[in-house]
Amino acid sequence: MAKRIVLSEDQIHSISKALADPRRYEILKQIGSQRCALSCTDVRERQPISAATLSHHIKEQAKAGLISVEREGKFAKFNVQRDVLQAYLDHLRSI
Repeated sequence: MAKRIVLSEDQIHSISKALADPRRYEILKQIGSQRCALSCTDVRERQPISAATLSHHIKEQAKAGLISVEREGKFAKFNVQRDVLQAYLDHLRSI
């Protein structure tokens, strides 16, 4: 059974802010479309932005708890935190 997460109001605001940016939303969809972790290189191949801009967007999503970042030396892989995303959707559904 999946662990149920209850988000604080600050977390709700942070996630809402992260998802309000169209580029971040597209990045989240790209990462979430994969069954396994997606590398930074794979994300950059489909996003017409600089490495610095991608890094900023990833940091905002990680700070909001939407994605996890696995570091392997200088490389990074990303996963959607589906339990956090589900908790956010449950919160929206309750409005």
